[in-house]
Amino acid sequence: MGDVFFYYAPDGQIPKTQPFATIVTKDYPDEPPSGLERAGAFRLNISVGTAEFRALIGRDPREQNPPDIALSAPDVILTHPVYGHLAWLAVVGPAERTSTKALELLDSAHRDARARFQRRSGEAAP
Repeated sequence: MGDVFFYYAPDGQIPKTQPFATIVTKDYPDEPPSGLERAGAFRLNISVGTAEFRALIGRDPREQNPPDIALSAPDVILTHPVYGHLAWLAVVGPAERTSTKALELLDSAHRDARARFQRRSGEAAP
């Protein structure tokens, strides 16, 4: 399908949890379009948590998206078109303006996923 799902899975088994990030390469019928029909277009989606969501977006994730959000705007960090209420952010074609922040958010989401895994499994933190 071309999409990628990121999990923390040190044992190689996909956990029965949500991924901490995804990359989608096409628009889906049940979502507002992100303009992914363009050649090479993709959308990076990251679970960032409520505090980071508020810091970047300026509102609580459970508040409704403003109706004029341009979901297809490239290189702009936006609320995820479907999972924004769960503190997910999205960026179509991360590039010069967003790549550093997107990498920071991915690193943080990975650390959070690892910590959740360690709490659930009783594994000691490194």
